[in-house]
Amino acid sequence: MIHEPMIRIPLLNPTHPNRSTGLIQGEASGILNWNDIAYPHMYDLYQTLLANFWKAQEINMQDDIKQWAELTPAEQDVFLRINTQLASLDSLQTPTMSQVMDYVTDPSFKAIFAIVAQQEAVHNESYSYVLSSLVNQQEQTRRFQEAKEDPLIQRRNDVILSAYERFRQHPSPQHLFELAVQSLNLEGVYFYAGFAFFYHLARQQKMMKTSTMISYIQRDEMQHAYFMSQFVRILLTDHPELNTRENVQYVYDAMASAAGLEQEWAAVILADIDGIDLGEFNGYVEYLVNKRLRQLGLSNLFPERDNPMPWIHVFSDTMMNQTKSDFFEQKSRSYTKVTSDNGFDEL
Repeated sequence: MIHEPMIRIPLLNPTHPNRSTGLIQGEASGILNWNDIAYPHMYDLYQTLLANFWKAQEINMQDDIKQWAELTPAEQDVFLRINTQLASLDSLQTPTMSQVMDYVTDPSFKAIFAIVAQQEAVHNESYSYVLSSLVNQQEQTRRFQEAKEDPLIQRRNDVILSAYERFRQHPSPQHLFELAVQSLNLEGVYFYAGFAFFYHLARQQKMMKTSTMISYIQRDEMQHAYFMSQFVRILLTDHPELNTRENVQYVYDAMASAAGLEQEWAAVILADIDGIDLGEFNGYVEYLVNKRLRQLGLSNLFPERDNPMPWIHVFSDTMMNQTKSDFFEQKSRSYTKVTSDNGFDEL
């Protein structure tokens, strides 16, 4: 059953109830009444996502443009490599989340997947906006080509891409589960680890406008990771045939692979960046993986630890929720106050 092909949900099923009888492969009319949904806490997440609306053009990049030449060649190189690599991954998220909508029965989840897809498109544009402020078109093209051809980046991305393509070509409950786990890796591990470099610059008062942009993206990704973990947990609850020892092992293997690939990538790309300790960074990646596993209701994969990069706490989700403006500038990084009901964790 878990490998049986899924069919696209018709737009309207007039004989079915408005409240979905299942996350997938259930019955639902297709009409969304937020006052009558199967998972009421999804409305809180929907409202939080809406409150986070922003546009890249709200951030004036003039300060960063002036400061760009002051970065070391290594810092400039890593800045551009991470920027285009993150943009490449976000390019995959928008169409993937849109496709998942076609197979999800519950209309409230469809609505949230639509917002996630839109926000990923905004993130992609934001990386382009930063690039266009700092380097010419020729350099942008070269960097994006590098992101496609670099074997190290390909190895990282192929793990995500293969799961996405499996579902795209052969949609089934099992492949949807695997897609969701890899999406959690992407949004909750890969992206967070990439953000760390930009926050490293910011703690030295460098490229502060870019770090503001990254903090907006992080705020969205925090909630996307929470949503995807909820999606997986509800999927396994609704379909106990998916809640197998093999699939639990798949989660652990996928998370371990993500950690290893991220650490391998960091050993190359961050090797020449003064002030970032690779041992601490590796611990930070493992710290993130443990947090994602706990969001799924699973045990830690790595030894329990506090965040081994304490300086990043300035830019943590908790700090952004509690302060109206960040410590270095008056541009607000806050949106709505996150409550304990949301279950959002800190960076």
